[in-house]
Formats: sequence, structure tokens, C-alpha cells
Amino acid sequence: MNSEIELLRSDRFPDLTDEVDYAYATVVPASTARTVFTAGACPLDAEGATVAPGDYAAQAEQVMRNLKAALAGAGAGLTDVVKSTVYVASSDPADLVTAWDVVRAHFGAHDAPSTLLGVTVLGYPDQLVEVEAVAVVS
Repeated sequence: MNSEIELLRSDRFPDLTDEVDYAYATVVPASTARTVFTAGACPLDAEGATVAPGDYAAQAEQVMRNLKAALAGAGAGLTDVVKSTVYVASSDPADLVTAWDVVRAHFGAHDAPSTLLGVTVLGYPDQLVEVEAVAVVS
């Protein structure tokens, strides 16, 4: 394992250690900056339950709160994101746009490159939205 790579677990979900078996972010230092890779932020609450089954916008809101928490744990914020990927469990473009509008609202004027994908299924029961990001912090 590369000793420079730092895997970060979020202390925002201390009770999910057994439920979530991956790091929320990875930090790879460079000469003048650190690169932060997040796992996909999911629409989970502090108890590990999927919020708002069936509601793309409400799940996207929770996802963005969780993404912000993961980034903060690495000393980053949404304005440090250089690339994101938004996954929406639907083949209906309207559902993708609903989730996308929430994600874009959180990013505001910071319009880093992003990929929006409709997928068949996501990892948690009733999960409709997931967002992963890469950030660079100097």
C-alpha cells in the first residue's frame, strides 16, 4: 500500500462503522496540493437508513449534505471539487434532471465538470441518488 495515500472515515457517522465498510474519501498528497477522492455519497441518515424513498430531490439533498461532510473531513469543500459523478437510479430523464437540479444548486457558481448517469440500481435499499467527487486542496 502506498504510504502517502490517506483513507478517511467520516466521524459524522460513528455508528455506521459496521454498516459502511469503505472510506468516505482518499487523500493523495502532491507537491503543492492534495487530491481528495470521495466514495459515492449516499442518501443515508445518521442511523444508516435511506431517507425519502421514492423522492429524487429529497435524496439528492441528503446526498449533498453527506458529500459536504465527507469533503470537510478531508479539509475540502464543494468549491474544491474538480470532478463529480451523479448516479440516478432511473431511465427517465426527468428523474435525472430532478436530482441534477439539486446537486447543481449546492455547487452554485462552482461548475466543475460532472457526469450525470442513469443506472439500473444503487447499493442501498430504496436508494435513488449517489454522488462521488474528486477535489483538490492546496
